[in-house]
Amino acid sequence: MEASFYTKLFLVALFVKSLIESLLDKRNMDHINKHRNAVPDKFKEQISLADHQKAADYSVEKIKVSQVFHLVDLVIFLALTLMGGLELINQYAIGLATSPIMTGLIFFGILGLFSAVTSLPKSIYFTFVIEEKYEFNKTTWQTFLGDLAKAGLLTLILGTPIAYTILWIMGKLGANWWIYAFIFLTAVQLLLVFIYPTFIAPIFNKFSPLEDGVVKNKIIELLARCGFKSSGLYVMDASKRSGHGNAYFTGFGKSKRIVFFDTLLTSLDADEVEAVLAHELGHMKKKHVLKGMIKGIIFSFIGFAVLGYLRKNPIFFYGHGVQTVTDYTALALFSMVAGVYTFLLTPISSYTSRKHEYEADQFASENAQAAKLITALVKMYKDNASSLTPDPLFSKFYFSHPPALERVSYLEKLQKKV
Repeated sequence: MEASFYTKLFLVALFVKSLIESLLDKRNMDHINKHRNAVPDKFKEQISLADHQKAADYSVEKIKVSQVFHLVDLVIFLALTLMGGLELINQYAIGLATSPIMTGLIFFGILGLFSAVTSLPKSIYFTFVIEEKYEFNKTTWQTFLGDLAKAGLLTLILGTPIAYTILWIMGKLGANWWIYAFIFLTAVQLLLVFIYPTFIAPIFNKFSPLEDGVVKNKIIELLARCGFKSSGLYVMDASKRSGHGNAYFTGFGKSKRIVFFDTLLTSLDADEVEAVLAHELGHMKKKHVLKGMIKGIIFSFIGFAVLGYLRKNPIFFYGHGVQTVTDYTALALFSMVAGVYTFLLTPISSYTSRKHEYEADQFASENAQAAKLITALVKMYKDNASSLTPDPLFSKFYFSHPPALERVSYLEKLQKKV
């Protein structure tokens, strides 16, 4: 099989991906605009026309701006691959090091820095233009730049030994290197899950114990009813960066925490917070988090197996623009192009995620008040300016959560069963 075959295959896959993304974006914008001037009947009492239109405009503007940056990203992507960008970085890295592993580390460092710089305009625009325009942004330039510096330093500290070890495994452990690399990376990921709540998350946010009061009492009672134990209840200073609200679980075992955004606690009453937490508990009790981790491990195994096979077939890399095939260029290119070939799996993953959301909602309706989860969700849709009228096909393809109308209708059915 010639390199030109892989080049053609790559271009076809990239074209199909870009075409589907563009068509779905257009459908979604058209659908949102079509329903912009009328609040869906189910939400008329809770959400004003002005708030509904704000959500519509916010959603459409994000799509339009994303399309512009997507085009820029596509050009950069092609420049790095078929136009020889990775090859150019590799040749430069070779001139700066004396060993393959050190060359690889320099290569990853240059590529990482290049990616960070080219993604910066999008991050700045969304944060300081769009989020600012719709009154969500609370981030100062000092915080923004501080986050960049912290993330860069953390990537250097954690990423360097991980990259070094994987490159060592690839160079020293023979044809089955990919099995050992998979085992190593899986172990690292599991370790990060445990240390993230205690050591990494506090680098970026302040976590304070939830204060005593009605909300805390309700949560403790809910946890007792559900037989759930955690290492603590915490409030994160999310308002430092954004007006969006949320709650989540993090960690496993003794490091397992329940975290509330401070923005969420200011907008919901105690019963609504209880209902939202009951939904999150549903994910834990239904083992959705564990299933997600297992799925990720399986896909990681498949990815390493495919890379292990392709590493012996340099024509694949020639066809994607890399002429000097090394362990690190193979790893970088494969990581970059894998998403192009797996794009059509997106709706399957989205469907599974929405199914889990429904299951968590059912758990919440059995252990808290479904009516309160409905009112909490409506408040969150309003506060986050989430569109109430996304295109059905767009939502089926991308959404990890059911659209507002479908989800509220489902909760109303559960409410009647209780």
